[in-house]
Amino acid sequence: MRLKSFLKSRLMFFLVIADTASMVLCVAVAYLLKFESFSGLLGEYGGKFIFFLLVDLVTTTVCFLLFRIYERVWQYPVFNDYSDLFLGFLVSKLVSNLILYKHWDKAFLTWFLTYFILSGVAIITIRLTLRWVYNFLQEKKIRQSKEKSAGKIKVMIIGAGEAGRMIMSELAGNRFHYTHKVVAIIDDDKKMHGKYLSGIKIYGGRDKIIKVARELEVDEIYLTMPSASAATIKKILEICKQTDCKLKRLPGMYQFINGQLTATQLKDVEYIDLLGREPINVDLNPVFMSLTDKTVLITGGGGSIGSELCRQIAASKVVRRLIILDIAENGAYDVQQELKGRYPELDLVVLIGSVRDEGRLDEVFSEYRPDIIYHAAAHKHVPLMETSPKEAVKNNIFGTLHLAQAADRYDAERFVMISTDKAVNPTNVMGATKRVCEMIIQAFNRTSKTDFVAVRFGNVLGSNGSVIPLFKEQIANGGPVTVTHPDIIRYFMLIPEAVALVLKAGCFAKGGEIFVLDMGTPVKIAELAENMIRLSGYKPNIDIEIKFTGLREGEKLYEELLIKEEGIQKTTDDLIYIAKPTEIDSLELFTKLSDLENNIEHFTRFDIIDKVREIVTTYRANNSEYNEHKQSIGVMN
Repeated sequence: MRLKSFLKSRLMFFLVIADTASMVLCVAVAYLLKFESFSGLLGEYGGKFIFFLLVDLVTTTVCFLLFRIYERVWQYPVFNDYSDLFLGFLVSKLVSNLILYKHWDKAFLTWFLTYFILSGVAIITIRLTLRWVYNFLQEKKIRQSKEKSAGKIKVMIIGAGEAGRMIMSELAGNRFHYTHKVVAIIDDDKKMHGKYLSGIKIYGGRDKIIKVARELEVDEIYLTMPSASAATIKKILEICKQTDCKLKRLPGMYQFINGQLTATQLKDVEYIDLLGREPINVDLNPVFMSLTDKTVLITGGGGSIGSELCRQIAASKVVRRLIILDIAENGAYDVQQELKGRYPELDLVVLIGSVRDEGRLDEVFSEYRPDIIYHAAAHKHVPLMETSPKEAVKNNIFGTLHLAQAADRYDAERFVMISTDKAVNPTNVMGATKRVCEMIIQAFNRTSKTDFVAVRFGNVLGSNGSVIPLFKEQIANGGPVTVTHPDIIRYFMLIPEAVALVLKAGCFAKGGEIFVLDMGTPVKIAELAENMIRLSGYKPNIDIEIKFTGLREGEKLYEELLIKEEGIQKTTDDLIYIAKPTEIDSLELFTKLSDLENNIEHFTRFDIIDKVREIVTTYRANNSEYNEHKQSIGVMN
């Protein structure tokens, strides 16, 4: 900033001196044209002309300062700059004449008109010359930089604002100077088109991105618009991904406002940037009021959903105690260290244990007496559970059952279970076990003082084992990117958004509800793969192959959020709905669960699927081995 101010002050000084010199010269030339010699100027008229010149110089300089003429960027002026220059010049001459009108002689009228024209032309010429010289030097610099940039990564900057300038300064001043070269700038401000910023030409608006990227052989595009809306970002990225350039963007406004932006903070463009919607903002004040001075237990607190539940609840700073229960010690440890660092005043208890273990659950509940339970512990990977249905049943079904029994036994206020869209008309073991969990929740709610509810939603972007991290790893390894089917679609939501809505849904709980989150528009996974490849700077099926592997065991093309007979009703939140409860025979349910639990160690995996199907009548197993087994014994799925 100091260098910028220094250069600006030097330019102002140069223009003041140039304007002064030009007016002195114009006085002399106009006199010579009128009187054909300087004899009178050196004699009887000398004092009068010197007085006139001093008055005119002072009034011109003052008027130009008042009209901010010397603050304009004359390297690339606009129409308003010239109109203000003309107005300032005209006012200065009128003021001069008002001061000097008593001293006028009719003989000098033609001289003054000549001087007026000459000085006006001179002042404009100075600025036109400045612009021409600046452009000439910039073009020369560009030619030289092109020669020097051979072998460097060519960068296009989108956004000629302060953030873009900061990034350009970083690229020019640190280690990137040796590997990266900014060759073009794009900005939608038409006043900037054709001008130069730090020697780099602003080629035009977003409509020029593809053309300029191809002509200049751009390798990477940096989107430096931290305050742009999600919709604007999406439109620009839709254009950028057609260039086959690698895309990066700034993290956001916070770093920009605090002056923390550096080139190292540029991040790869994520798929979420192409969703074209603003993050969902959820008013969590009612939730935090309901959690005030409560002891909250989160099972599976080290996982993707569980850890985000921990973060948002800890950030509220209203709970009496937060308890994390997880069988995976690494995830639990990571969350513990994060929360201890951020919220040292938080009463945090991290326990290792499984929801399968009734004894361990009884120890936890008897010692800590949790008021609110968020149950996020579960086996969730569809293909893995197809080959290990016994583990899915033990963890998902009986883990939920034992946890619900403990919550009921110790009079917890509320029990919120995380469910999934795969529980609707399930075609896999994981979804079917989650549907059983929903049935358990609804059955317990009928007789318990505890409010039991479930929250059902689809996939979350970036969760452990989800498709986004998998695609990233496959792209980094050079492909292929594997998609099960060209037509498969899924619902997606950000983890913080889904968790915020889970918390809000829990606040609506009266008992027995299955809350359904509005997941927006479903996404075609094949298009997701193509976009991620393009955003990484590669061409789908040219640089990196997209390979269709076929639907996995238990997988279906389309996920559903509602069971047909459930229906749906609105809540006061536009993104949260309530599925109408289905009729459940609690006695029959618990009888079948007891039989399954008592004999599970003796059942084959096909027997277990049969038992789960007896409980969940909408379960249609999409498992080739199971279906072949059923056909071999003469039974159809």
